[in-house]
Amino acid sequence: IVAAKNPLVRVHSSCVTGDILGSLRCDCGDQLQRAIAAMTKEGSGVLIYLHQEGRGIGIANKLRAYALQERGVDTYDANLMLGFAEDERDFAIAAKMLKTLGVKTCRLLTNNPQKLANVKRYGITITGRMPLAIPAGKHNQDYLRAKAQKSGHLF
Repeated sequence: IVAAKNPLVRVHSSCVTGDILGSLRCDCGDQLQRAIAAMTKEGSGVLIYLHQEGRGIGIANKLRAYALQERGVDTYDANLMLGFAEDERDFAIAAKMLKTLGVKTCRLLTNNPQKLANVKRYGITITGRMPLAIPAGKHNQDYLRAKAQKSGHLF
């Protein structure tokens, strides 16, 4: 079904605030746009868009986490304070979707080493990682710093 044997793949968790509303607090919308642009330039690719808002805690809890962030708590600690893990997402469904599409190997568009490991764990061979580094701005620099320090994101 997929044109390329080793396609570019973006496994993207939904972010209403970033993807739809253009929030400057995160890099999600920019990452999504860059991934689509990379696939367009290449002429093919696969975008898996997962309903896993706020690292899997949902939009209502994400907004609660935002309130904690306004008081100086980072995004990961906010999730913990709300009773969740730092990251509640599950990438098993993404791997299953890729397998259904006939994708066994891919080049993953991500900055997240945990996403790389999780997609591999579910049987997809990752032949390369293409970064989606977004320059930090005044509204998201703390968020990006937390991603690098707490989850080892590669920028």
